[in-house]
Amino acid sequence: MLYRVGLVVPTLNAGEKWPAWLAAVAEQNYPLQRKLVIDSSSTDGTVELAQAQGFEVLTIFRAEFNHGATRQMAAEYLSDCELVVFLTQDAILAQQDAIEKLVSVFKNTDVSLSYGRQLPHLDAQLIGAHARLFNYGAQSRLKERADIPNLGIKTTFCSDSFACYRREDLLAIGGFKSDLIFGEDAHIAARLVLKNKKIAYVAEALVYHSHDYTFAQDFKRYFDIGVFHAREAEIFSQFGNVSGEGLRFVKSELRYVCQKRQFLLIFSVIIRTFAKYVAYKIGRYERLLPLSLKRFLSMNRGYWV
Repeated sequence: MLYRVGLVVPTLNAGEKWPAWLAAVAEQNYPLQRKLVIDSSSTDGTVELAQAQGFEVLTIFRAEFNHGATRQMAAEYLSDCELVVFLTQDAILAQQDAIEKLVSVFKNTDVSLSYGRQLPHLDAQLIGAHARLFNYGAQSRLKERADIPNLGIKTTFCSDSFACYRREDLLAIGGFKSDLIFGEDAHIAARLVLKNKKIAYVAEALVYHSHDYTFAQDFKRYFDIGVFHAREAEIFSQFGNVSGEGLRFVKSELRYVCQKRQFLLIFSVIIRTFAKYVAYKIGRYERLLPLSLKRFLSMNRGYWV
Protein backbone atom coordinates (compact mmCIF):
# COMPACT_ATOMS: atom_id res chain seq x y z
CA MET A 1 0.00 0.00 0.00
CA LEU A 2 1.27 3.44 -0.95
CA TYR A 3 0.50 6.25 1.46
CA ARG A 4 0.28 9.92 0.59
CA VAL A 5 3.47 11.06 2.31
CA GLY A 6 4.67 14.59 2.91
CA LEU A 7 8.25 15.40 3.90
CA VAL A 8 9.04 18.40 6.11
CA VAL A 9 12.36 19.96 7.08
CA PRO A 10 12.79 23.15 9.13
CA THR A 11 15.89 25.03 7.98
CA LEU A 12 18.17 27.88 8.94
CA ASN A 13 21.36 28.31 6.90
CA ALA A 14 21.65 24.57 6.34
CA GLY A 15 25.32 24.83 5.41
CA GLU A 16 27.76 22.40 3.88
CA LYS A 17 25.75 19.21 4.52
CA TRP A 18 22.71 20.57 2.68
CA PRO A 19 23.61 19.36 -0.85
CA ALA A 20 24.20 15.84 0.51
CA TRP A 21 20.90 16.04 2.41
CA LEU A 22 19.02 17.00 -0.76
CA ALA A 23 20.76 14.30 -2.79
CA ALA A 24 19.79 11.63 -0.25
CA VAL A 25 16.14 12.70 -0.41
CA ALA A 26 16.21 12.71 -4.22
CA GLU A 27 17.44 9.10 -4.20
CA GLN A 28 14.53 7.78 -2.12
CA ASN A 29 12.54 5.04 -3.82
CA TYR A 30 9.29 5.90 -2.03
CA PRO A 31 7.19 8.53 -3.84
CA LEU A 32 6.68 11.73 -1.87
CA GLN A 33 3.44 13.59 -2.45
CA ARG A 34 4.77 16.84 -0.98
CA LYS A 35 8.21 18.14 -0.01
CA LEU A 36 8.20 21.18 2.25
CA VAL A 37 10.91 23.42 3.66
CA ILE A 38 9.98 25.80 6.47
CA ASP A 39 12.86 28.23 6.40
CA SER A 40 13.79 30.72 9.10
CA SER A 41 15.03 33.44 6.72
CA SER A 42 18.25 31.75 5.59
CA THR A 43 20.90 33.83 3.83
CA ASP A 44 23.21 31.10 2.50
CA GLY A 45 21.26 29.76 -0.49
CA THR A 46 19.43 27.05 1.45
CA VAL A 47 16.07 27.99 -0.07
CA GLU A 48 17.32 28.25 -3.64
CA LEU A 49 18.93 24.80 -3.53
CA ALA A 50 15.75 23.28 -2.09
CA GLN A 51 13.53 24.91 -4.70
CA ALA A 52 15.78 23.56 -7.43
CA GLN A 53 15.00 20.07 -6.06
CA GLY A 54 11.25 20.64 -6.19
CA PHE A 55 10.60 21.64 -2.58
CA GLU A 56 7.85 24.01 -1.60
CA VAL A 57 9.10 26.72 0.74
CA LEU A 58 7.39 28.58 3.55
CA THR A 59 9.51 31.39 4.98
CA ILE A 60 9.18 32.62 8.55
CA PHE A 61 11.09 35.16 10.62
CA ARG A 62 13.82 33.62 12.77
CA ALA A 63 12.10 34.83 15.92
CA GLU A 64 8.93 32.98 14.87
CA PHE A 65 10.55 29.54 14.94
CA ASN A 66 9.33 27.20 17.67
CA HIS A 67 9.98 23.47 17.74
CA GLY A 68 6.32 22.65 18.27
CA ALA A 69 4.48 25.50 16.54
CA THR A 70 6.58 25.37 13.37
CA ARG A 71 6.01 21.64 12.94
CA GLN A 72 2.31 22.09 13.64
CA MET A 73 2.21 24.67 10.86
CA ALA A 74 3.66 22.07 8.52
CA ALA A 75 1.25 19.33 9.61
CA GLU A 76 -1.72 21.61 8.97
CA TYR A 77 -0.30 22.83 5.65
CA LEU A 78 0.08 19.29 4.25
CA SER A 79 -3.65 18.67 4.37
CA ASP A 80 -3.62 16.18 1.49
CA CYS A 81 -1.10 13.84 3.16
CA GLU A 82 -1.85 10.79 5.28
CA LEU A 83 1.64 10.58 6.76
CA VAL A 84 4.08 13.39 7.54
CA VAL A 85 7.80 12.66 7.75
CA PHE A 86 9.96 15.13 9.67
CA LEU A 87 13.70 15.41 9.15
CA THR A 88 16.20 17.94 10.44
CA GLN A 89 18.61 19.67 8.08
CA ASP A 90 21.62 17.79 9.48
CA ALA A 91 20.07 14.30 9.36
CA ILE A 92 21.11 12.60 6.12
CA LEU A 93 19.19 9.55 4.94
CA ALA A 94 21.54 6.56 4.78
CA GLN A 95 19.58 4.32 2.38
CA GLN A 96 17.46 4.70 -0.72
CA ASP A 97 14.62 2.90 1.08
CA ALA A 98 14.91 4.69 4.44
CA ILE A 99 11.55 6.45 4.11
CA GLU A 100 9.93 3.32 2.70
CA LYS A 101 10.99 1.39 5.79
CA LEU A 102 9.92 4.18 8.13
CA VAL A 103 6.36 4.27 6.74
CA SER A 104 5.96 0.50 6.34
CA VAL A 105 4.93 0.07 9.99
CA PHE A 106 1.77 2.12 9.50
CA LYS A 107 0.02 -0.93 8.11
CA ASN A 108 -0.56 -1.55 11.81
CA THR A 109 -3.45 0.84 12.37
CA ASP A 110 -2.54 1.27 16.05
CA VAL A 111 0.79 2.89 15.12
CA SER A 112 0.61 6.68 15.18
CA LEU A 113 4.32 7.56 15.18
CA SER A 114 7.48 5.90 13.92
CA TYR A 115 11.10 6.95 14.18
CA GLY A 116 14.26 5.58 12.62
CA ARG A 117 17.71 4.61 13.76
CA GLN A 118 20.29 7.39 13.94
CA LEU A 119 23.87 6.48 13.15
CA PRO A 120 26.71 8.83 14.08
CA HIS A 121 28.19 10.85 11.25
CA LEU A 122 31.40 9.29 9.96
CA ASP A 123 33.42 12.13 11.46
CA ALA A 124 31.66 12.04 14.85
CA GLN A 125 33.76 12.22 17.99
CA LEU A 126 33.65 9.39 20.52
CA ILE A 127 31.20 10.96 23.00
CA GLY A 128 28.77 12.02 20.28
CA ALA A 129 28.97 8.61 18.60
CA HIS A 130 28.19 6.78 21.85
CA ALA A 131 25.04 8.82 22.42
CA ARG A 132 23.63 7.58 19.12
CA LEU A 133 24.71 3.98 19.65
CA PHE A 134 23.18 3.96 23.15
CA ASN A 135 19.84 5.51 22.21
CA TYR A 136 19.33 3.81 18.85
CA GLY A 137 19.88 0.07 19.04
CA ALA A 138 19.74 -2.51 16.27
CA GLN A 139 16.42 -4.05 17.38
CA SER A 140 13.09 -2.62 16.22
CA ARG A 141 10.19 -2.55 18.67
CA LEU A 142 6.72 -1.23 19.35
CA LYS A 143 6.12 0.85 22.48
CA GLU A 144 2.75 1.27 24.13
CA ARG A 145 1.08 2.11 27.42
CA ALA A 146 1.66 -1.38 28.82
CA ASP A 147 5.43 -0.78 28.54
CA ILE A 148 5.49 2.14 30.99
CA PRO A 149 6.25 -0.02 34.08
CA ASN A 150 9.32 -1.48 32.34
CA LEU A 151 10.51 1.38 30.11
CA GLY A 152 9.44 4.37 32.17
CA ILE A 153 10.34 7.69 30.51
CA LYS A 154 12.02 5.74 27.68
CA THR A 155 8.51 4.87 26.47
CA THR A 156 8.25 8.42 25.15
CA PHE A 157 11.66 8.50 23.52
CA CYS A 158 11.68 9.36 19.82
CA SER A 159 13.25 12.00 17.59
CA ASP A 160 11.91 14.41 15.01
CA SER A 161 15.30 14.29 13.34
CA PHE A 162 13.78 11.31 11.50
CA ALA A 163 10.19 10.52 12.37
CA CYS A 164 6.84 9.93 10.71
CA TYR A 165 3.38 10.78 12.04
CA ARG A 166 -0.05 9.57 11.07
CA ARG A 167 -1.49 13.01 10.42
CA GLU A 168 -5.03 12.12 11.47
CA ASP A 169 -3.88 10.84 14.86
CA LEU A 170 -1.54 13.78 15.37
CA LEU A 171 -4.31 16.31 14.83
CA ALA A 172 -6.81 14.26 16.86
CA ILE A 173 -4.82 14.88 20.05
CA GLY A 174 -4.40 18.58 19.29
CA GLY A 175 -1.12 18.45 17.39
CA PHE A 176 2.20 19.83 18.54
CA LYS A 177 2.07 22.12 21.54
CA SER A 178 3.09 25.63 20.55
CA ASP A 179 4.87 26.80 23.70
CA LEU A 180 7.48 24.08 24.30
CA ILE A 181 11.14 24.94 24.77
CA PHE A 182 11.86 21.78 22.75
CA GLY A 183 11.04 18.06 23.06
CA GLU A 184 7.94 18.33 20.89
CA ASP A 185 8.53 14.77 19.69
CA ALA A 186 8.61 13.20 23.17
CA HIS A 187 5.63 15.33 24.19
CA ILE A 188 3.55 14.02 21.30
CA ALA A 189 4.76 10.47 21.93
CA ALA A 190 3.68 10.67 25.57
CA ARG A 191 0.22 11.94 24.66
CA LEU A 192 -0.23 9.28 21.98
CA VAL A 193 0.81 6.48 24.34
CA LEU A 194 -1.61 7.74 26.98
CA LYS A 195 -4.33 7.57 24.30
CA ASN A 196 -3.42 3.89 23.79
CA LYS A 197 -1.64 4.45 20.48
CA LYS A 198 1.66 2.78 19.60
CA ILE A 199 5.11 4.17 18.83
CA ALA A 200 7.29 2.20 16.42
CA TYR A 201 11.06 2.27 16.53
CA VAL A 202 12.21 1.15 13.08
CA ALA A 203 15.86 0.16 13.41
CA GLU A 204 16.04 -0.78 9.73
CA ALA A 205 15.35 2.83 8.65
CA LEU A 206 18.72 4.56 8.87
CA VAL A 207 19.85 8.16 8.96
CA TYR A 208 23.19 9.78 9.76
CA HIS A 209 22.75 12.27 12.58
CA SER A 210 24.91 13.16 15.56
CA HIS A 211 26.27 16.13 17.50
CA ASP A 212 29.63 16.81 19.07
CA TYR A 213 28.47 19.11 21.85
CA THR A 214 30.91 21.20 23.83
CA PHE A 215 30.65 21.28 27.63
CA ALA A 216 28.78 24.58 27.39
CA GLN A 217 26.34 23.24 24.80
CA ASP A 218 25.66 20.13 26.88
CA PHE A 219 25.02 22.31 29.93
CA LYS A 220 22.56 24.48 28.01
CA ARG A 221 20.84 21.47 26.50
CA TYR A 222 20.30 19.81 29.87
CA PHE A 223 19.09 23.06 31.36
CA ASP A 224 16.44 23.06 28.64
CA ILE A 225 15.57 19.41 29.34
CA GLY A 226 15.03 20.33 32.99
CA VAL A 227 12.78 23.21 31.97
CA PHE A 228 10.85 20.91 29.64
CA HIS A 229 10.27 18.24 32.28
CA ALA A 230 9.30 20.80 34.91
CA ARG A 231 6.81 22.61 32.72
CA GLU A 232 5.30 19.39 31.37
CA ALA A 233 5.36 17.49 34.67
CA GLU A 234 1.64 16.73 34.48
CA ILE A 235 2.29 14.45 31.51
CA PHE A 236 5.76 13.08 32.22
CA SER A 237 5.08 12.28 35.88
CA GLN A 238 2.97 9.41 34.54
CA PHE A 239 6.11 7.78 33.11
CA GLY A 240 8.25 7.60 36.24
CA ASN A 241 11.62 9.03 37.25
CA VAL A 242 14.33 9.91 34.72
CA SER A 243 17.31 9.30 37.00
CA GLY A 244 17.55 5.54 36.40
CA GLU A 245 17.91 5.99 32.66
CA GLY A 246 20.55 8.66 33.17
CA LEU A 247 22.65 6.37 35.34
CA ARG A 248 22.44 3.59 32.77
CA PHE A 249 23.66 6.02 30.10
CA VAL A 250 26.68 7.12 32.14
CA LYS A 251 27.73 3.52 32.86
CA SER A 252 27.45 2.69 29.17
CA GLU A 253 29.43 5.80 28.23
CA LEU A 254 32.28 4.89 30.58
CA ARG A 255 32.39 1.32 29.26
CA TYR A 256 32.46 2.59 25.69
CA VAL A 257 35.34 4.97 26.37
CA CYS A 258 37.33 2.18 28.03
CA GLN A 259 36.60 -0.26 25.20
CA LYS A 260 38.01 2.31 22.78
CA ARG A 261 41.02 2.73 25.10
CA GLN A 262 40.48 6.48 25.32
CA PHE A 263 41.14 6.55 29.04
CA LEU A 264 41.73 10.29 29.26
CA LEU A 265 38.11 10.78 28.22
CA ILE A 266 37.00 9.20 31.50
CA PHE A 267 37.62 12.53 33.22
CA SER A 268 35.69 14.32 30.48
CA VAL A 269 32.73 11.96 30.96
CA ILE A 270 32.70 12.49 34.72
CA ILE A 271 32.91 16.28 34.48
CA ARG A 272 30.36 16.39 31.67
CA THR A 273 27.96 14.18 33.61
CA PHE A 274 28.20 16.41 36.67
CA ALA A 275 27.61 19.51 34.53
CA LYS A 276 24.56 17.94 32.87
CA TYR A 277 23.12 16.90 36.23
CA VAL A 278 23.55 20.39 37.69
CA ALA A 279 22.10 22.00 34.56
CA TYR A 280 19.09 19.69 34.63
CA LYS A 281 18.39 20.46 38.28
CA ILE A 282 18.67 24.21 37.66
CA GLY A 283 16.27 23.85 34.74
CA ARG A 284 13.76 22.06 36.95
CA TYR A 285 13.68 25.17 39.17
CA GLU A 286 13.88 27.78 36.42
CA ARG A 287 10.80 29.51 37.81
CA LEU A 288 13.05 30.95 40.52
CA LEU A 289 15.50 32.51 38.06
CA PRO A 290 15.39 35.94 36.38
CA LEU A 291 14.60 35.95 32.66
CA SER A 292 18.03 37.26 31.70
CA LEU A 293 19.73 34.30 33.40
CA LYS A 294 17.37 31.81 31.76
CA ARG A 295 18.27 33.20 28.36
CA PHE A 296 21.96 32.91 29.18
CA LEU A 297 21.66 29.29 30.36
CA SER A 298 19.41 28.08 27.53
CA MET A 299 20.26 26.57 24.15
CA ASN A 300 16.89 27.83 22.87
CA ARG A 301 17.24 31.51 23.69
CA GLY A 302 14.38 32.51 21.40
CA TYR A 303 11.97 30.70 23.71
CA TRP A 304 12.52 33.25 26.48
CA VAL A 305 10.65 36.32 25.28
